[in-house]
Amino acid sequence: MKLVEWSMQGLEFGNCNCAVGCPCQFNALPTLGHCRAHTFVQIDKGRFGDVTLDGLRWGIMGLWPGPIHLGNGTFQAIVDERADARQRAALEKVAHGKETEPGKLIWQVFSAMVTKLLPTLYKPIDLAIDLKTGSAKLKVPGVIDSSASPISNPVTGAAHRARVTLPTGFEFTDAEFVAGKAKTSGAIDLAFDNTHAHLAKIHWSTHGVVR
Repeated sequence: MKLVEWSMQGLEFGNCNCAVGCPCQFNALPTLGHCRAHTFVQIDKGRFGDVTLDGLRWGIMGLWPGPIHLGNGTFQAIVDERADARQRAALEKVAHGKETEPGKLIWQVFSAMVTKLLPTLYKPIDLAIDLKTGSAKLKVPGVIDSSASPISNPVTGAAHRARVTLPTGFEFTDAEFVAGKAKTSGAIDLAFDNTHAHLAKIHWSTHGVVR
């Protein structure tokens, strides 16, 4: 069956429970042996079939009892309450890995590693990502508060900027690795303090990361 053609460009803020740098990005096991994470996206330009997605935001929260590739994850999507019914349906499908070529994008891969899919939330998403300063702020009322800033030099306190390139990555090609904090309320418990986070420009489509 032919997939719906979709694409989106914008900015991404992700934060997980691994030590800053996240061994998972290098095909190693997670720092604590299990994974808890959130990722939120600001869409600058996007479409799903004939549905325009410009200016909308969405995100996910997830947890896995071991490394993600062993499955049994719990997953929840959060969609911008400003989205209309067709936009909400489109963003939920992207978050759940639908209408995406298998194995080519993080959300489709995650979908195969989840056994408990929680109902999608429709909430106001206050998200600001600044690539120049390596910082981000996120607030979804009653759901999550999170922030990120550059890695701090333990001796001088100065910002330590670090960027990683993944030429064949299924989430991003280039990202800045920073330090994040997060606290959630609800079904997925996230409590991070100075753990791994990353900020990236994203360009995703039906067929994976556009390079």
